[in-house]
Amino acid sequence: MLYYLAQQLEHYYGGFHVFNYLTLRAILGILTALAISLLVGPAMIKKLTSYKIGQTVRDDGPISHLTKAGTPTMGGALILVAIAIATLLWSDLSNRYVWVVLIVTLAFGVIGWVDDYKKLVKKDPEGLRSRYKYFWQSLFGLAAAIYLYKYASPVETRLIIPFVKGWGVQLGMVSFIFLTYLVIVGTSNAVNLTDGLDGLAILPSVMVGSALGIFAYVSGHAYFSHYLGIPYVPGVGEIVIFCGALAGAGLGFLWFNTYPAQVFMGDIGALALGAALGVIAVLVRQELILFIMGGVFVIETVSVILQVGSFKLTGKRIFRMAPLHHHFELKGWPEPRVIVRFWIITVVLVLIGLASLKIR
Repeated sequence: MLYYLAQQLEHYYGGFHVFNYLTLRAILGILTALAISLLVGPAMIKKLTSYKIGQTVRDDGPISHLTKAGTPTMGGALILVAIAIATLLWSDLSNRYVWVVLIVTLAFGVIGWVDDYKKLVKKDPEGLRSRYKYFWQSLFGLAAAIYLYKYASPVETRLIIPFVKGWGVQLGMVSFIFLTYLVIVGTSNAVNLTDGLDGLAILPSVMVGSALGIFAYVSGHAYFSHYLGIPYVPGVGEIVIFCGALAGAGLGFLWFNTYPAQVFMGDIGALALGAALGVIAVLVRQELILFIMGGVFVIETVSVILQVGSFKLTGKRIFRMAPLHHHFELKGWPEPRVIVRFWIITVVLVLIGLASLKIR
């Protein structure tokens, strides 16, 4: 909206041309989303507390988590509001990629909101039943995949192999839709599983989202994409504004979510952020790089799969508790140590992912 206003004002003063630059609008998106989060956060926490929308804690988990009971939850709504406003203000709203990632993010946020509402307000411990949750996730994920394939150019349906120059696999309709579905739904649930400690999921989401923003910028730039040997996708650079808004909103939320947390993200935030990262990775043709940079999310998910599989097959558990972050807590690691070490791992993995831009 402000982007369009700047375009109109450019007719009267040439200095407004600066708003055509993606880098400036990305910075403004970051700052706008950050400001919204910091300004609205205290009032939102107060409101959630007054409504008694507080976290419930499992009695079979780490004893230290019992003190978290009653902490306001559903704070992910703050993230989504900040992302949406900043994106709408600074993006070119005629760009279809912006709308795809924004709509999918909000759609998965609605799924998370229903789950949180049932758990915290209706006091239903199961929340939204798993089969219904996966049905709606699958519906939105498949809808996005089908839409992207329908309007995709050949370069947008090519699976890029990282670190190897010129290697890739041209995907057909079924394989593209299936892979896109897996990336979106899988990443959504992976981030949700990781969201178990104060700040554990949000900062890796910010780091991965920011790195994907770099991929979006160079993928949408004809010269940079050619120089780096990555697919050139005209118009995809515009989603760097969304990535900036995600980073700003995430950092603003972390201000209140850092240990000891004043508010929790809830499924409304975790499911939405995971879906957003998945869609962005598909748009910039970096699904495998997302697998690398989001390694913490992958490990957390694999730990749950192994734990459940082992218990069903042998009656024994591999970890003291899953997801993996709880295993380390039960081994005696203080919560901040677990969080910071997982953050450090994410920094390393994100750097490896970014290195793929040059190492081919």
